[in-house]
Amino acid sequence: MAESLPLLCRICIEAAAWRRKQVFPLFFAVKKRAILIVLGLLIVLVFVGNAARFYRLDFVAQLSSLIYDYRMRLTMPRTLDHRIVILDIDEKSLKEEGRWPWGRDRLALLMDELFDKYGIAEVGFDVVFAERDDSSGLKELEKLGQNQLKNDATFQSVLSRVKPQLEYDELFADKIRNRKVVLGYYLNNQKNINVSGSLPEPVFPAGTFNGYPIEFTTWNGYGGNLHELQQAAADAGHFNPMVDSDGRVRRVPMLAEYAGAYYESLSLAMVRTLLGYPKLVPGFASLKSGGYTGLEWLELEVTGGNLKIPVDRDVATFVPYRGKQGSFRYISATDVLHGRVDISQLKDKIVLVGTTAPGLMDMRSTPVDEVYPGVEVHANLIAGILDQNLKQRPAYMLGAEVIWLLLIGIALNFLLPLFSPAKAILTSVLVLGTTVALSLLMWTYADIVMPVANSIVMIVLLFALNMSYGYFVESRIKRQITGLFGQYVPGELVEEMAKHPESVSMEGESREMTILFSDVRGFTTIAESLEPKELALLMHDFLTPLSRVVYKHHGTIDKYMGDCIMAFWGAPLHDPDHARNAMLAAIEMQMTLQSLQPFFKGRGWPEIRAGIGINTGRVSVGNMGSELRVAYTVMGDEVNLASRLEGLTKQYGVDLIVGENTRNTATDFIYRELDHVRVKGKDKPVAIYEPLGLAGEASKELHDEVRWFHDARRYYRKQDWEQAELQLMNLQRMFPAIELYRMYAERVAFYRKNPPSADWDGVFVFETK
Repeated sequence: MAESLPLLCRICIEAAAWRRKQVFPLFFAVKKRAILIVLGLLIVLVFVGNAARFYRLDFVAQLSSLIYDYRMRLTMPRTLDHRIVILDIDEKSLKEEGRWPWGRDRLALLMDELFDKYGIAEVGFDVVFAERDDSSGLKELEKLGQNQLKNDATFQSVLSRVKPQLEYDELFADKIRNRKVVLGYYLNNQKNINVSGSLPEPVFPAGTFNGYPIEFTTWNGYGGNLHELQQAAADAGHFNPMVDSDGRVRRVPMLAEYAGAYYESLSLAMVRTLLGYPKLVPGFASLKSGGYTGLEWLELEVTGGNLKIPVDRDVATFVPYRGKQGSFRYISATDVLHGRVDISQLKDKIVLVGTTAPGLMDMRSTPVDEVYPGVEVHANLIAGILDQNLKQRPAYMLGAEVIWLLLIGIALNFLLPLFSPAKAILTSVLVLGTTVALSLLMWTYADIVMPVANSIVMIVLLFALNMSYGYFVESRIKRQITGLFGQYVPGELVEEMAKHPESVSMEGESREMTILFSDVRGFTTIAESLEPKELALLMHDFLTPLSRVVYKHHGTIDKYMGDCIMAFWGAPLHDPDHARNAMLAAIEMQMTLQSLQPFFKGRGWPEIRAGIGINTGRVSVGNMGSELRVAYTVMGDEVNLASRLEGLTKQYGVDLIVGENTRNTATDFIYRELDHVRVKGKDKPVAIYEPLGLAGEASKELHDEVRWFHDARRYYRKQDWEQAELQLMNLQRMFPAIELYRMYAERVAFYRKNPPSADWDGVFVFETK
């Protein structure tokens, strides 16, 4: 007891000094409120960074999508829009007319019915006519006319007379020509570029937006319509939606980029066709200083008032869903073909031809319905453009959200720790309600999508942090106080420190020390081959005996890094034999590991081999870390070099490598000079050595072997490849199990074919760690 009093007194004195210098953990230097503020600021910064798009928090993005969907369902009008009619290729139509695609002659008849009989305003197709229609049998008749009936004048005469009626594609093209017919097509991105059919003229040619940082959706292929159909149609637009990560369609790109040019969507093309092809003008937002902030809208110059289409950073527009499926009148296509529809239902209507038949696979997942016809997505957009009720998320909303997060985050961060639980709850609910209310007001009256997911999660976390601090953090502080001495004073040296307290210091200082790194070879493969419990048992039975060897030779275990052991000698107690003790520990560690192999084999575990790297030099040692956590450890270039040396053991096929300083300090060992290397992160080359045991215990044969290898190394550095190769061949013949000699023989063979420069210094460069 008496012997321990000087130690306790010294620790108490140093504890007071540490507190003055702020090197103890945070709980000795700051109060509860300061801790909360620091942690709260970190929470605020995390969500500010997410809002500023420095990174992406997926759970916040998912919550944002859910909130958007809820607002959409809460505020959608749920009324029927009579201006737009969907001509449905439904199950009834397929049953009466046959499977899709129908003959183009039927579609030609449909065009006559729609425009001549029903007097529609325009028609758009949410389908692609990519393949030719050979259903008329014209090809077979032409083959007969070219072969068996080549000389039959009657057949040839009749064929020439009926041919125009059998060319269904041309017939359909004639029927859509000079009528307001808008075709649809799709764009794609595939590894093997897929291009078919024809595209319309782009609304903006290539180069229009050069120099502008606009994130257009970009595509490398397309599936267009037959050339003659595209030429005959009034216009065409793509029907590609933007599918979010949850599979739902909330936006459609108004402009999409292909081959540098820019193509409009089906909905935009139909509105422009309906209004007589008004000029489309891009709208750029500019700062007062003249700085460009982005493309924020597209504008149609229409007499009586321009139509503005807001777009986001992807040049996409939010779909203004009116309600669930059925917000527009659906008419079966077969009823129009057979004249079973009242004229008033189609007169002057905008008609979209699409399908709800499940087999034709044009159903989408949307915020308003899990299964929703793709054609109705376009109908909603057309109505939204005409009514000018499109939601928008302009570029400046990013800055507005960041400012709002900083404002409420900093306010809550400083206020909540001052309040009682009741006031903290009331304040958090008030700020949360204000955020949600502001979002709904902007949605309803300004058609602006204000993102609130970051704000909601941040408010909840700040409140939870404040409420749970006492339970989680204060109890942890008590545990830290309980284990304080074990954290700062390594347990295996407590007895010696009690005997010599004057030699102990936990403050940072520079010392000559020896550092050891040990790492298991192929540990990833071993870990993958074992169940977690078996792996944990193996690590315990492997690390425990090796750690005991370190303690036996007066070493300090710095840390375990998975399968890696980091240890050092020479601190906290001074040790004049630190290099020698580290060498003895490393050699015994390898012997211990070898003795464990039968035990591992008996347990069904794989054989374990470890590489060890040792280096000696001046390093910084002491309490290091932050106000939140401190560890007694070593740092410096010599520490890094020890780690690099361990990594080189695999390259040279040896179990232990030491640096030149260690070899010069621990002189009573026999060493094999392995190489002069330049490791990654070091400009100066270093000599590396393999210790083979105590010099006084080594046999004459071992001394001879080392001398012969050093001769080979001398020839190698002189570029005397023939003599080096001869010496290495002899060594391989006498010691075939040593991987080092084979490696050098291969290196000599390489240099004979690829000689280094005349001023080569014999240094081998490693580019990896």
